[in-house]
Amino acid sequence: MSPNTEQNTDQNTAGLSGAALPAVRPEVVAEVVAALSPRLQKRLDGAAAKLAGRPVSREGDDWRIDVDEDVRLVLHAPGGVIRTAADVRCGCLLAPACLHRAAAVTAAPLADPASEEPEESEPSEPSEPSEPSGAGEPGASERESSGSGTPGTAAGHPAAGRPADEPVSASPAPASPVPAPLTPAEAAAAERLHASAAAALAAGVSGAGGVLQAELLRAAHQARLSGLHRPAAAAVAVATRLRAARTGEPDHRLADLTAALRELLDLATVLCSPAAGALAPAVLAGLRGTARQAYQEAGGLRLYGLFAEPVLTATHAGVLSWAVDTSGRLSTVAEVTPHTDPATAAPQALAAGGRAVRLGDTMLSHREFTRAGLSVQGATRSASGRLGAGAKVRAVRAAGAGWTDEPVARLWAEPLEAQIARALAWGALPYDSRPAGGDLLFLDVTLAGTATHGDTAAPQLLARCQGLTVALRPAHDHPGLAHRANLALLAGRPGLRLRVIGRLERAARPELRLLAVGPAAPAHPSTGDVTQGGHEVQGGHEVQGGHEAQSGDVTQSGDVTLALAADRAGRVNLGLERLQRADLPAGAGPDDGPAAVPGSLPASLPELLLDLPGPSGTGSTAVEAPVHLLTRRVEQAVTGGRRALGPAASGAARDSAAGEGRHLRAAGLATAAQLLDGLRASATDQGRDVFGRIVGDDHRAFTAAWLAASCYGEELATALCAAAWSPPDGR
Repeated sequence: MSPNTEQNTDQNTAGLSGAALPAVRPEVVAEVVAALSPRLQKRLDGAAAKLAGRPVSREGDDWRIDVDEDVRLVLHAPGGVIRTAADVRCGCLLAPACLHRAAAVTAAPLADPASEEPEESEPSEPSEPSEPSGAGEPGASERESSGSGTPGTAAGHPAAGRPADEPVSASPAPASPVPAPLTPAEAAAAERLHASAAAALAAGVSGAGGVLQAELLRAAHQARLSGLHRPAAAAVAVATRLRAARTGEPDHRLADLTAALRELLDLATVLCSPAAGALAPAVLAGLRGTARQAYQEAGGLRLYGLFAEPVLTATHAGVLSWAVDTSGRLSTVAEVTPHTDPATAAPQALAAGGRAVRLGDTMLSHREFTRAGLSVQGATRSASGRLGAGAKVRAVRAAGAGWTDEPVARLWAEPLEAQIARALAWGALPYDSRPAGGDLLFLDVTLAGTATHGDTAAPQLLARCQGLTVALRPAHDHPGLAHRANLALLAGRPGLRLRVIGRLERAARPELRLLAVGPAAPAHPSTGDVTQGGHEVQGGHEVQGGHEAQSGDVTQSGDVTLALAADRAGRVNLGLERLQRADLPAGAGPDDGPAAVPGSLPASLPELLLDLPGPSGTGSTAVEAPVHLLTRRVEQAVTGGRRALGPAASGAARDSAAGEGRHLRAAGLATAAQLLDGLRASATDQGRDVFGRIVGDDHRAFTAAWLAASCYGEELATALCAAAWSPPDGR
């Protein structure tokens, strides 16, 4: 072995895991598993679990797994991706139709097919960097192409596109060809996708093993070849989240799996319907999606850095920088690369913040860009706001702008009601039609201390904003990022006024995931109410630190806000940088007590919490709509499958059915009660043969009932979120 080869050899003696293996393309998994005999397919899940205990070593582009003393698996993955079935080699006598090869590809993480394709060359367009679609977007951890959309959008908003008030690019986009009607190949691919997704839903997480996942990936590959990129991406996302659920990955969330399955079934149901061939061309194009995001010429752009956030997904890590141009339109620049070990993902994301922005020849790092500006010539930009880094792009450093200066300040000038409506509408758009930053909120707030919330009584940071009490949450819970530490420092400073950027959290109470903070605007009421001498006036009553001031409770100081160093340019990227005690006002700190700064709130937070809807522990007297009675049954079906709601369900579960229906109807949610009854009825309604045994069906009735209940829950959650952000009466 040469010295260079020895340096590239990595030995993992702790055993095999999905993170330690190279990524594998979905079609490779489908092909390898399909080669197994029915007898071996039944043993696939057990073999994959057994293989997880074997050591894996890497030598160059080859990963080696010693199955036993005589059998070795070799996974050839140039660039960290297994691209063909021939790249998976086994030394056993049954190869290539052996169980070892199938177990290895089942345990390996799924790769993004779009990121492995060469960029299409177009004479009129600069070449763009090959990048996984959606990898640089927060919350896009399992998006496999830019055609991936949002749950519930196919049936509800199939023709949704760019908002009418969104600024137009400097150069008009070329006319798109008129989409052709649905072809027989597309219809067949949609039918197969629907059948695979229905089987996954009926089986549940516990029953969706390697064989069922492989069938789902095979259907995704067929859909992708036929041109249905958005449904194919949704199917791969479902398979990826099923794997995460079955292996207990730390980033698994049942709500994410439910949303991915809802999106896939929604798209497949529309494409399989008899009326699909008569859909308008724009609607059909939205359902098909695109293989890659198209970049259009944007001419010259004057960009002002806004903030940056770390990006952590199951397969990628990096940083995403945000900028605003003179027209007020937001754009993004990403530095996101694959990772092979979750333990290194957070450090990789933090290190990406120090790398140069990939625009022209600029040497600005992403952290520096958030506090500076760029003058770009020959710019290209996608519909979602991503800036291209083609060979013709030129960029030079320019002056930045503070959050209180134009054109950045106009982001905070948008009324709160308009921001909430825009963020909720953004979530209903297809993924490749969402404008950059549509889900971001730009608010002026006053911190109000912490309060417990939920059955776990976990403390949450609260803030006042235009008469509302808003729960501030970390944008990412990973302990390797700075979000939680920064919020913990801010929690000790009630009364602090801030200008913040956050991502709307759709919930039945106002919640915001903080991304960046800065000092409050000078002589600007951060809560949206009138400020007089450091006091807040709500409805004509003077408030000190959020409470009505009693006689004698008068402060002599002005607004209390951050005291950032000059090199921070009035902003802190909460995921990449840490707040220091020196950044807080003089005399402020967790050891000084909440009364160290005039105008701060008392520690007990009394009346402010009464307008926070939620379960016990919040101090709330408001009654929360019992939507959870429907949504938990929807998620129960995803976890346990059809049998969890059918005849095999426990007696206690069957006894609670009537009570849940009555509770929903008593709360005025008669439609939810009807959908819940229909879901249970469809799960129970299964045919039997002459011996009383259950006869298998295609699960179409159960799938339709589940999809209806799931989409209704989505729309209801959106409506409740909008109502929670409505200004209180009389304020």
